[in-house]
Amino acid sequence: MGDYWDRYGRRSSPCHRWPPRLKLLSTLALIAAAVTVPVEYWPVQGVLACLVFAAHSLARIPIAYLFRRLAVFLPMLFLLSVSVPASQGFRAGWDIMVAVMIRGTLAFGAALWLINVMPFEQLLATLRKLKVSDVLIAILAFMYRYFFVLCDERDKMVRARRARTLGRAGTGTRWRTSASLIAMLLIRAMGRAERVHGAMCARGWDGRVRTLEE
Repeated sequence: MGDYWDRYGRRSSPCHRWPPRLKLLSTLALIAAAVTVPVEYWPVQGVLACLVFAAHSLARIPIAYLFRRLAVFLPMLFLLSVSVPASQGFRAGWDIMVAVMIRGTLAFGAALWLINVMPFEQLLATLRKLKVSDVLIAILAFMYRYFFVLCDERDKMVRARRARTLGRAGTGTRWRTSASLIAMLLIRAMGRAERVHGAMCARGWDGRVRTLEE
């Protein structure tokens, strides 16, 4: 289940042997630098990009794995950033769009490195030691756990749609059915969340997530 996020999180490398707090704080520092350095200082952004690639290499994370994840992330980031020129004017909007693309890519690369040198339960334990809110930790834990449940639910719904249409639906029909699937998935997720919360409260849930690291 965790292979989607932290496929290389339990390997042995110099980066994996760093103290957990050092890994987390160094990632946050790089992300902070990426989002605060103006795009005009492109040599600094280039240095940060080199640091991200070097960190992946040092952690023995295949660069192909990084590129595959970027291939999924960058189209979504592009769709988000391309709407800026239309609302801010072409010149100013173009500058903002480039800044969003560069900063988002660097932040994503740093976060991807973190989750692949630090198992997720260790990340939660480190956040707790740094006095991060229990509510935020619980949200992250449930997001990690139920993301895969929702993906499985989505796959079942897509297979059912293909079985009913025999794979011959047109583009317009696929868009309409996809919108319906998203709405149905949201309804099912809300219902599942209510049932899970009720079951947890019945078992004495006190709002604190326990991990194997404790």
